[in-house]
Amino acid sequence: MTHHHRPRIRLRAAAGPVALPVTLLLLLAAAGCAPGSAAESGAGKGASGRGGTLVIGATGKLPNPDTVIGGAGFEGKRLVSFQLYEGLTRYDLSRTDRPPEITGALATSWKVAADNKTWTFTLRKGVTFQDGTAFDADAVIFNLDRYLNKKSDHYTDALGAAAGEYAGGITRYRKLGEDRVELVTKEPNGHFPEDLAHVLIASPTAIRKAGTEKFAQHPVGTGPFAFTAQKEGQLIELAANKTYWRGAPKLDKLVIKSLPDAAARTAALRSGDVNWIEYPNPDDIESLKADGVQLATNSYDHLWYWILDTAKGPWKDVRVRRAANYAVNREAIAEKLLHGTADPAQQAAPRATFAYEKKGDTYTYDPEKARKLLAEAGQGKGFSTTVTVPTAGSGNLLPVPIAQAVQRDLAAVGIRADIRTTDWNTLISAEADGKVALGSDAIAQSTTLFQSEALLPLFIGSKSPFWTGNYSNPRVDKLLASASASTDQNKRRTDYRQALSLVTEDAPWLFVVNDRNPRALSPKVGGLVQPQSWFLDLTTVWVAS
Repeated sequence: MTHHHRPRIRLRAAAGPVALPVTLLLLLAAAGCAPGSAAESGAGKGASGRGGTLVIGATGKLPNPDTVIGGAGFEGKRLVSFQLYEGLTRYDLSRTDRPPEITGALATSWKVAADNKTWTFTLRKGVTFQDGTAFDADAVIFNLDRYLNKKSDHYTDALGAAAGEYAGGITRYRKLGEDRVELVTKEPNGHFPEDLAHVLIASPTAIRKAGTEKFAQHPVGTGPFAFTAQKEGQLIELAANKTYWRGAPKLDKLVIKSLPDAAARTAALRSGDVNWIEYPNPDDIESLKADGVQLATNSYDHLWYWILDTAKGPWKDVRVRRAANYAVNREAIAEKLLHGTADPAQQAAPRATFAYEKKGDTYTYDPEKARKLLAEAGQGKGFSTTVTVPTAGSGNLLPVPIAQAVQRDLAAVGIRADIRTTDWNTLISAEADGKVALGSDAIAQSTTLFQSEALLPLFIGSKSPFWTGNYSNPRVDKLLASASASTDQNKRRTDYRQALSLVTEDAPWLFVVNDRNPRALSPKVGGLVQPQSWFLDLTTVWVAS
């Protein structure tokens, strides 16, 4: 399962075809603090520039750079895949004051027929891949064949499985002209334009030249940065795509390094080995800021939580699950352990999403209420349970220390939780295989519920092929189906909001915190616009010499 998983698609319902014109907003290239963001010192304060090499220390391993295969959670997609490639659409990441909307990328506009299944996309003219190959309708069809057509010479089961998350609903596709394609989905799908931001388009010339098996060694897309070198899973070097259709990035070069250990990331930033780190250790933030390091934060769609196995033992009882939620002192975790880099999560809907409503905050810190609910459920003497926790990984904050804080809070009301650890890739692979929590009664993880609407049913749907703690609520399933089928954005949002409210009530998860996406930047780094999103637009960033 891809984690560090959603934006809002501006569609409107109509009796006939719906035209969806695209407005490309000007990118905010100037540095400094926008609302909810931070670029507070050095190069990032009121200055502007161009050039330099940005070296980012990532929290996990880097993905396979072959289009959709990826891996490494959404961090890999954010830092690597979305830099090399684009889909027909993209997230507009130029604002800091609201969750991003979908806008055009390799398509400029689209319309859906009255059946809400037949979509026509008008393609952007004059775009070339990083190897000089022209982008056109044939390139779209070639890539869809690679993902969906088992008879294609370039199809593999791995590509088909990976593309299934976003393109699995496509049943037919055809070229209507050099700059138009038609895509037909099996069922009405109101979030289809958003899905296509993740269906990445590669150069047919490069794939034919390298072959599918070796394409990951020479990846070529239309994105803002072009591949130059890599050490598989550990380091990748990219250069600015000077012919990028939105304009060349300000950077000369982008380097991503895998640094899963938080202390190692901080040390690398201090030594100058990197000039940007993802998720600095909260304990290091004040000393880093004292050294002139910039801290950028913003709320976004994120939840750190435990998925409880609702099919067996005490977790079968909703009263026990609610009791556990009342037992957790989220405020202490957010403020003391995480030093304000996260907010307490008192409901299923993350704070920086359209699904969040303040009145939905349910699980305040109330140990007495927790004990009362446990007694009502016949668990007055408490019980023992187990949880598997990743040691690091995409969006997981400080997973073991957070789990230990939760462990102490649960113990105070009689719930004795034994913590087991594993690496992030092992955990999400087991979850994707539908395995039960690696032998535990729960797993701890992070995710972004609405970073892609297509994935929400995989977290809370009864028919999910992934391990969801065996959670099932037919009312939730009905709301998800209703939302997915509608091209009316307001209706979709209302349905999702109601679905997440039911999840809060059912408490199949132990809700803990919503991350504020902190990253630490050298004073020489400028131009970052930190959106309310897990994803980033790195075309605006530069590094002073």
